[in-house]
Amino acid sequence: MPIATVNPTTGRTERTFDPLGAEGVEQCLAEASAAFADYRTTSFARRSDLLLRAAALLEEDADDVARTMTTEMGKPLAAARAEAAKCVKAMRWYAAHAEGLLTDEQPAEADVRDAGASVVRARYRPLGVVLAVMPWNFPLWQVVRFAAPALMAGNTGLLKHASNVPQTALYLGELFHRAGFPRGCFQTLLIESGAVEGVLRDPRVAAATLTGSEPAGRAVASVAGDEVKKTVLELGGSDPFVVMPSADVARAVRTAVQARVQNNGQSCIAAKRFIVHADVYDEFAERFTAGMAALTVGDPMQEATDVGPLATERGRADLEELVDDAVRHGASVLCGGRRPPGREEGWFYEPTVLSEVTGAMRVDQEETFGPVATLYRVADLDEAVERANHTPFGLSSNVWTRREEDVDRFVRDLEAGGIFVNGMTASHPALPFGGVKRSGYGRELSGHGIREFCNITTVWRAAD
Repeated sequence: MPIATVNPTTGRTERTFDPLGAEGVEQCLAEASAAFADYRTTSFARRSDLLLRAAALLEEDADDVARTMTTEMGKPLAAARAEAAKCVKAMRWYAAHAEGLLTDEQPAEADVRDAGASVVRARYRPLGVVLAVMPWNFPLWQVVRFAAPALMAGNTGLLKHASNVPQTALYLGELFHRAGFPRGCFQTLLIESGAVEGVLRDPRVAAATLTGSEPAGRAVASVAGDEVKKTVLELGGSDPFVVMPSADVARAVRTAVQARVQNNGQSCIAAKRFIVHADVYDEFAERFTAGMAALTVGDPMQEATDVGPLATERGRADLEELVDDAVRHGASVLCGGRRPPGREEGWFYEPTVLSEVTGAMRVDQEETFGPVATLYRVADLDEAVERANHTPFGLSSNVWTRREEDVDRFVRDLEAGGIFVNGMTASHPALPFGGVKRSGYGRELSGHGIREFCNITTVWRAAD
């Protein structure tokens, strides 16, 4: 894929960029390594001050960077502004909490004596240069949720962003430089995917984090494994949205519509499979279909737009293939299932609800990265759990019930990195984020996230 801004609303290429050559990559690696040697010794107070400056600059730039994101990948402008605000919040949160999250840990006094020591502690030390391979769907947030904790821990970062969001990528590199971070602390590498392996294998790179597709995750994990380097992977999701008889169905429906079409349906943690108890299935299906059909599809720069275009032409084609395959194998289209009539330009697709989905359909096991929902009717809680877990993914999940017994069972048995009860799955800097199974491994955000790229060092001092 060329490095270019291709406006998904029009399909037109607006800007192209030359990839960084070998000399440019070498310079970035050298600067990142040199920066780490000094930056790792800075105080938390100094790092916090720098990150707070970056947050203030981003807050000032929010409208402009929101328009850039919308232009590059098509998210509604209001959602782009919200993404920028979320990044500001995360920066400020880590600026305030990082020192406490990385405080030395000390065992109980009795254990210290038993270890034959006068002092024992675990200290969190930064690993070094971390390569971040990031996706286009949340082009600001995915990067900041890595960068804020990594920089506060004393690491330096290299960003290889998706090739279709180069202007957002360049903005991020400039943001941290403008905030006063030392040269080389955070840099954007405008390189093609084929160049990632060489960067990851470079001995100056200590670790990598990737958010993206399963094939991309496999590729990075394979190289990192060969080099024995730490990785954190946040991959795809096909999150269940389970509705039980005791649920507030009207509230569940309102959230379900929002959860399925957030970011034009292009979110790893978007609810995708709607698993509904037979007692409330008909009511939920009718209300949910009406809600999806009522959404306004159009220009994402317009405030009235609910759903903009898919980010890439290939992405829309993949979605169409999944829907067409489901219909061929007997699925019913309750709404949508096509490109909006009269829209010749851009990569739009109508919000779609499919019912009568079976295992014979690809959509039953593959991730739908767009505004397409699948409906399943289940007879009881056991079947709901079985259906929810019937996927290779395990990122997050939604459960709608007012019975504590149900909640306890879902928390015990759902195979997911998160379980959100009576509310939409979301990420927050204070909450660990990540998945199981083919949704990846490791955690971002919270204390767990900042410690992922730390050397947890045992310090032992002999007893006198």
